Amino acid sequence: MKLDILCIGAHPDDVELGCAGTIAKHVGEGKLVGILDLTQGEMGTRGSIIIRQKEAEAAKITLGVAYRKILTMPDSKLELTVENKMLLAAHIRLLQPDLLLINAPTDRHPDHGKACQLALEANFIAGLSKMELHFDNILLPAWRTKGCFSYIQDQYLQPTLVIDITSCMDKKMEAIKAFKSQFFDENSIEPETPISSSDFLPFIEARSREMGRKIKKTFGEGFIAHQLPNVNSLFDIV
Repeated sequence: MKLDILCIGAHPDDVELGCAGTIAKHVGEGKLVGILDLTQGEMGTRGSIIIRQKEAEAAKITLGVAYRKILTMPDSKLELTVENKMLLAAHIRLLQPDLLLINAPTDRHPDHGKACQLALEANFIAGLSKMELHFDNILLPAWRTKGCFSYIQDQYLQPTLVIDITSCMDKKMEAIKAFKSQFFDENSIEPETPISSSDFLPFIEARSREMGRKIKKTFGEGFIAHQLPNVNSLFDIV
């Protein structure tokens, strides 16, 4: 399957929290978008592997993405190993995305920054023509994306660019709420976490409003570009 955009997250729900509005917008424009979760989120305080797999599938359906796969790299022990780089590089070659949306370069959870660096290095490796990578015993041709952008997560980071998601904000929140085991439920008996408090989802909305305000829109999602944008005219960016 050839994708237009591949979104990579350290944990199931990273992508939804960071860029679900952007995904919904591009799916609505006819783009093929995929999600690749590096871990199963098994170290999360709430929920379980099975529950989070079901929630990830529900979010996939909500967003209309063409592909989603959850890998089994170790949650909270994510490292820049050769094995992990090669595995991720093979998936980039397999899916041939034009763009990558990846974790923030630094954040509250240490897996997020490591996942960002892992994706950047894997994308570079995927483009090396002399590097042999296989999937199901099939040799994959070299492939490197045209662009790579980090979505902004828990900690505020200054964006390079902001996407207007005003028309897709409801879809973003619906996709996030698919991970209901992770968020506020007044009837839940599970321990509270930083994202299960009653003010977390309002914070997500407030962050989207903050990003939207930067571009004079109601809602937005900010990204950090890992390469200079190719712009033909100054009027393309105003």
